[in-house]
Amino acid sequence: MKHLEGKKAVIFDLDGTLVDSMWMWKEIDIEYLGRYGYACPDDLQKVIEGMGFTETAQYFKARFQIPDSIEQIKTDWEAMSLQKYQEEVPLKPGALAFLQALQARGIRMGIATSNGRPMVDAVLHSLEIAKFFQNVTTACEVAHGKPEPDIYLKVAEHLGVKPEECLVFEDVPAGILAGKRAGMKVIAVRDTFSLEMDKEKRKLADAWIADYTELMEEMEEIKERKEQNTSERTQLEDDT
Repeated sequence: MKHLEGKKAVIFDLDGTLVDSMWMWKEIDIEYLGRYGYACPDDLQKVIEGMGFTETAQYFKARFQIPDSIEQIKTDWEAMSLQKYQEEVPLKPGALAFLQALQARGIRMGIATSNGRPMVDAVLHSLEIAKFFQNVTTACEVAHGKPEPDIYLKVAEHLGVKPEECLVFEDVPAGILAGKRAGMKVIAVRDTFSLEMDKEKRKLADAWIADYTELMEEMEEIKERKEQNTSERTQLEDDT
C-alpha cells in the first residue's frame, strides 16, 4: 500500500472514522437540548467539529445557557452515550481486518479523539480492539483541540515516532487539518454524517476512501503481485 511507505505508525480519529457513531451524537444533542426547550440548530455539528469533550460542554453551557456545571453536562452526556457505545456502535466496514493487517506489519497504532475517556474506553473494549493501540489520547489531554495539531503531535510522541512517519485517518475537515498541520499524511474516510463535507475533505486530504475494504483490496493486490514476481524470479533461476 503506497500510503504506508515509510510509515511507522497509523493514527485514527475515533467517531465517524474508526467506528460508526456520529448518528448517535446527533440523537443525543436533540434529546439533551430538548430537555431545556431548545431545538437542535442546523449549524451545531459544524460549529463543534473538532472540539474536545470539555470544550464542547463549555460551548453548550454558554450558547444555550445550560444551568448545570460543565462536569454535570459531561456526566449527563456520558450516561446518555455509554450504553449505545457498548451495544449499538459498530466498526466501520473493513476496519478490523485493516487493524489486523497493520499489526501483522509491525505498524504502531494510536487514537486521537475529541471524545471523553469513559466513552472511548467503552467502545474500544466492547468491540475488542483496545489491544491494537499503543496509545489513546483525548483532546482533554492537550492544550488545543482540532484543527490545531496538538493531539496528533502528542500521540506521535507517545508512539515514539516522528510526525512525518505517521499516517492519519480522519472523517471531518477539522481533523484533517489537525493531521496536516502536524506534518502528517491524512486519508479522509467517508461517513454518512458528513457527506455534505466530502468535497472539502477530498480537497484537504492526501487521499479519500469510502471504507477500509478499499485498503484491504489494495494490500491484497500488492501481496499477489509480490508473490507473482517471486514465483517468476524463482522460475527464471530454475531455468538457468
